[in-house]
Amino acid sequence: MKQISNTIDQLNDFIGRAAAWLTSILVMLIFVDVISRYFFEATAAWVIDLEWHLFALIFLLGGGYAFRHDKHVRVDLFYSRFSERDQAWVNILGCVLLLIPWCMAVVWVSSEYAWSSFEIREGSPDPGGLPARYVIKFAVVVGFMLLLMQGVAVSLRSYLILRQPKAQ
Repeated sequence: MKQISNTIDQLNDFIGRAAAWLTSILVMLIFVDVISRYFFEATAAWVIDLEWHLFALIFLLGGGYAFRHDKHVRVDLFYSRFSERDQAWVNILGCVLLLIPWCMAVVWVSSEYAWSSFEIREGSPDPGGLPARYVIKFAVVVGFMLLLMQGVAVSLRSYLILRQPKAQ
């Protein structure tokens, strides 16, 4: 179980660090777009499409990474005061009852949605927009799969904590 959770952690670390580079690309793209819009009164639909595609990829591919490093949004009113075993219980229950089923539902629905988009070769509805809109729709599937896998890793790690003998 420890090896499985470590492998998932490594995968999300790799993808999360790679996705982090997209923020730099997005900042540069927005900078160029703003300059061209305000100084040259010109912009292109594909640039705007690319901006929101990059923004979506940053969050979708970074979700598992954020969860892995405990940088996600959580109401931390009580959790930080809990013992390690109580935190493990909260993590298991949260993952098994909420996160994993939600991720599975999103993967199921979004995979059908992305596949339908691929079948019709959906592109941007804007003239001059990016083709292959289905790519970003498949990114939803990948992003939630990574989050689902990280939920499994957190659950396994928490289970291992609960299996340890209680400290006296």
